[in-house]
Amino acid sequence: MQISNAYRPNSVFAPADAGEVPRVFIAPQRYIQGKDVLAHVGRYLSLVRVRRAAILISAGGESRHGRRLTDSLRAAAIDSVVCIFGGECSLEEIETHTRALKTQNIDCVLAVGGGKCVDAGKALAFRLDTPVVVVPTLASNDAPCSALSVLYSPAGISIGIEFYPRSPALVVVDTGIVAAAPERFLVSGMGDAMATWYEASACLRNSAAATTVGARPTLAAVAIGEVCAKTLFSEGIAAAAAVADNRVDASLEAVVEANTLLSGLGFESGGLAAAHGFAQSFTAIPQANANHLHGEMVAMGALAQLVIEQRLDEARRVAGFFVQVGLPVHLEQLSIESGDAAALATIVEAALAFPFIGNMPMKIDAAVLRDGLLRAHELGASVRERAGDAAYRRLHAD
Repeated sequence: MQISNAYRPNSVFAPADAGEVPRVFIAPQRYIQGKDVLAHVGRYLSLVRVRRAAILISAGGESRHGRRLTDSLRAAAIDSVVCIFGGECSLEEIETHTRALKTQNIDCVLAVGGGKCVDAGKALAFRLDTPVVVVPTLASNDAPCSALSVLYSPAGISIGIEFYPRSPALVVVDTGIVAAAPERFLVSGMGDAMATWYEASACLRNSAAATTVGARPTLAAVAIGEVCAKTLFSEGIAAAAAVADNRVDASLEAVVEANTLLSGLGFESGGLAAAHGFAQSFTAIPQANANHLHGEMVAMGALAQLVIEQRLDEARRVAGFFVQVGLPVHLEQLSIESGDAAALATIVEAALAFPFIGNMPMKIDAAVLRDGLLRAHELGASVRERAGDAAYRRLHAD
């Protein structure tokens, strides 16, 4: 099984002979967020007219949330079959579930879990030609609202991106579940979301930049990215404290929306750049991949991007916020030695191969990427030295 070529958005929105590239905005049909909304998923599915749904969920997620979910579906006269997600959004995992469900008369896939489960659910729904309903149980990344999946090897190394012609039919976020999850996941989502504004603004400044579907960024998406960053700066610390106390409040609701909806809309219709290029390249370093979350890697990538753009004051501002909430600001906090020449070469090579690295509004080569990453490391270490790293140590205490 290979990454699907059945849908290539560039051929729809930006074929080579089509002339000027249009602006394209992409979004799910409905976004629903609030405390205890999981109990009402069956009612929300009336919008999709579902009779028999496949629920893709981890074993732990099924034990925690399965009963409420299936009860809600049953109350809405919706039959369901549960598929246990193995933990990696790999082609092997996707193919296993596709084969199992081919004869099950499924008319909807519910992807319930974290980012990799969500992405696997989107890939599964595409292969079954059914709508996908995304029910994230974490606010750790911006995967839920997008019409694409990041695919990994069984060992967890990023191998590419797969695109879909339809966005999720519904995205349902129960903030009570998010509040009960470890604080580190919400904080990781802030790292992923913070990059949205900086990557979209870089794409807007580069007249040749293209979004994930080959289109030009929209002003709406860039504005959403800016609101996303402002929300994190103003509410992020309070939201992290709310999750530490397992409670839902206005700050948590704001940051969950920023991490999930604002960041999801912003990156897909605003564009990616060096921040995610570095983040995906960090997965090639085994110790970083094994010990750190996607949003933590994006945080370090965002600092490197800002340094490459010579936006040093903004990089210090962002690093200061990251230190306060517990995100990495230097390479050692990603289990990478700054003096490891082989690791740096691997990271730079992978970042240079990132499909959207050319969205940066300046010439990018290996020397620029290496220098930017090392200078960001030094800047972050300086900020951490002044402010301390108590939040980071607390989140990584185990």
